[in-house]
Amino acid sequence: MTFEIIIAIVFLGLGLAMDAFSVALVDGLTMKGITKGRSFFIAGMFGFMQALMPLIGFWLVEGVERIAGSVAGEKAGEIASLVVVWLAFALLLFVGGKMLIESIIELRKPAEEKEEKEFSYRNIILYSVLTAIDALAAGVALHAGLSTTITVWLHVSIILAITFALSLVGLFLGKGIIRLLKGKYEIAGIIGGCILVLLAVWVVLSHYLPF
Repeated sequence: MTFEIIIAIVFLGLGLAMDAFSVALVDGLTMKGITKGRSFFIAGMFGFMQALMPLIGFWLVEGVERIAGSVAGEKAGEIASLVVVWLAFALLLFVGGKMLIESIIELRKPAEEKEEKEFSYRNIILYSVLTAIDALAAGVALHAGLSTTITVWLHVSIILAITFALSLVGLFLGKGIIRLLKGKYEIAGIIGGCILVLLAVWVVLSHYLPF
C-alpha cells in the first residue's frame, strides 16, 4: 500500500462524504431536538453506512470473481453500479420531493396549525442508508486496484472517519442556518427538499459524466 493509494482513498472518501454532508445539513435545518449526543449518533450512522456500502460492493465483486472468474466479477460490478445509482436517484428524488411538497403545504397553513419536525431515529437510519446506497459502486472502484482483501478494512475506516467529520460540520451548519431563519422550519424544509432533489440529480450526473 503506497502513499498515493492513501491519498486516492482520502479523495474518494471526501467525494462519498459530500452526500452525507448534504443530508446532515438538511437534518440540521429541518429537525428539532438535535442534542450533542444525537449529533454524534447522526454522524456515526452516516459514517458507518458510507463505509459499509463500499465494503459490501468490494466483497460482492470479490465473491463473484472467486466463483465465476474475473470477467464475471467485472461484469457484476458494472451491473451493481448501474442499479444502485438509479435506485439512489429514485429514493432521494422521492424523499426530497415529499419534503418539498409537505413544506410548501406547511408554509401556507396558519401559524397555530403548523407542525415542527421532531428528531427521529428511524428517519436518521433511513437517510443514512439513502445517502450511502450509491457508495456500493465505490466498492467496485476499490476492488479494481485501490484495495486488497486486507487493506480494504483500513480504507473503509478512512472513509468512515471523513464522513463522520463532514456530517458533524453539515449538522452544525444546518443548525446555524435555522437560527438565522429564526426557527422557520417550513422554509428550511423547502431548502432541504431542494438539496435532496439536487443530490438525486448529482448522483446520476457523477456516474455518467467524466469528472
